[in-house]
Amino acid sequence: MIRFDIFSLFPGMFESPFNDSLLKKALEKGLIEINLHDIRSYADGKHRMCDDYPYGGGGGMVMKVEPVVRAVEAVVPMRSNASVVLLTPQGETFNQGVAEELSRLSQVVLICGHYEGVDERIRENLVDREISTGDYVLTGGELPAMIVVDAVSRLIPGVLSNRESALLDSFSTGLLEYPHYTRPREYRGWEVPDVLLSGNHNEINKWRRRGSLKRTLTRRPDLLRKVELSEEDRKILEELKAEDRSQE
Repeated sequence: MIRFDIFSLFPGMFESPFNDSLLKKALEKGLIEINLHDIRSYADGKHRMCDDYPYGGGGGMVMKVEPVVRAVEAVVPMRSNASVVLLTPQGETFNQGVAEELSRLSQVVLICGHYEGVDERIRENLVDREISTGDYVLTGGELPAMIVVDAVSRLIPGVLSNRESALLDSFSTGLLEYPHYTRPREYRGWEVPDVLLSGNHNEINKWRRRGSLKRTLTRRPDLLRKVELSEEDRKILEELKAEDRSQE
């Protein structure tokens, strides 16, 4: 089981996403645990202010250090088995490899940034890792936190009914996944490839590997530089490139 502790100024945003589909089933089975924490509950004053103007001037507001640190330390006092993650556009790009690393932990703490960012002392003294879900800026870290929880949870044994699904996902093997088909066999003249109906698993595996290589070559050729390819893979790629040149 893995435990997620999410710290947010707007914890209500998580209620619906975590109460539907596979995440709901995983929670009911006790495969994952998700705890939502309102950072405002740890702020001082009548209005529970969690932001203030930046020293030195400039536009926007900055999340204050005190409520964030108090909140995390109240829930994870020792932090011995937890990884504290700040969701921020400045972090490392979240990908399948990062999801797999986090899935091996017993506890993941997610801090949702907001406004112009967080007081730098949070980064320097509290956070173990900073993660970004892409090169864009959102209103806060809540949506990225949902993405991280979803991607990591599906890697926990038992969350997916078919464990092989996670192992063969796009990026898990280093390549994009091959095309999929299901019933009906024919629709509007669009037919399922005959090889998938042949029952010949050796040929099906070859077709899928070729499809995976073709899709990766077409859509994400950069991935081919990072994955270990067999001699047969390289031969297939040369054939695919030759086909492309002949169609130009």
